[in-house]
Amino acid sequence: MSRPYVLLSVAVSADGCIDDVSAGRFSLSNAADFDHVDQVRADSDAILLGAGTVRRDNPRLLVRSAQRCADRVARGLPEHPLKVVVSGSGDLDPELRLWQHGGDKLVYTTDAGAAATAVGDLAEIAPLGEDVEFGDLLDDLGSRGVKRLMVEGGTCVHTEFLRAGLADELRMAIAPMLVGQAGAPRFVHPAHFPGGPERRFHLEDVTRIGDVAVLHYFPKVTSENC
Repeated sequence: MSRPYVLLSVAVSADGCIDDVSAGRFSLSNAADFDHVDQVRADSDAILLGAGTVRRDNPRLLVRSAQRCADRVARGLPEHPLKVVVSGSGDLDPELRLWQHGGDKLVYTTDAGAAATAVGDLAEIAPLGEDVEFGDLLDDLGSRGVKRLMVEGGTCVHTEFLRAGLADELRMAIAPMLVGQAGAPRFVHPAHFPGGPERRFHLEDVTRIGDVAVLHYFPKVTSENC
C-alpha cells in the first residue's frame, strides 16, 4: 500500500492572503485559472478540504466541465473525484452544498467527532482516534485506491501537510492584488516547517494565465539537490 501523491492548490494575493475579511467569497483568481484548476480536479482521485473552508465557502467540490466528467467516466472512473473533508469536531452542517451534489463523500474525524457529527447519512465517516493524524489519513486513502490527492485548503490543512512534510507538489496562483487586512486568512499559520526558513523549495515552472502567475513548487526537493 502506498500513500497518494499530494498536490496542494492555493490562490493567494501578492501579500499572501487567501481571502478577505468579508462574509462573501472573495475571488483571487480569473476564469482561465479556474478552468485550469478544474482540469487538476479532473486528474485527481480525491479532493480534500478542511471543515472551516467547507463552512466558509460552501463549495459543491465538483468537476465543472461536462467533457472532463465524460472523459473520467470513459476511463472507468467516477464522474467526480471523491470529496474528502477533515473535521476534528465533526461539526458539519448537512445543509451545505457539498453534501447535496454528486460524488462520494468521506469525512475524517476523531472518535468524538464521529459520535457527534450530523452528516453520517450523507457521507462515510472515518474516525482516526483521539486526533486526526494526516499521515494516518493518507495511509487510509491509499488503502482505498486513491493515488492522487488534491488539497484545496484551507489554512490549517495546508499548514499541517507542509509541517508534516507530506506535500509532494504545491500549485500556487498569485493574484495581482493586495488584500492588506490584518485579519485576512493567509496561506499557512506559523509552524516549525521541515528545514526551517533556510530551506528552499525546488521551483519547477512558472506559468502566466492572464494576469495570474502560477508557480509549481516541489516541497520535498530543495534547490540545492535538484
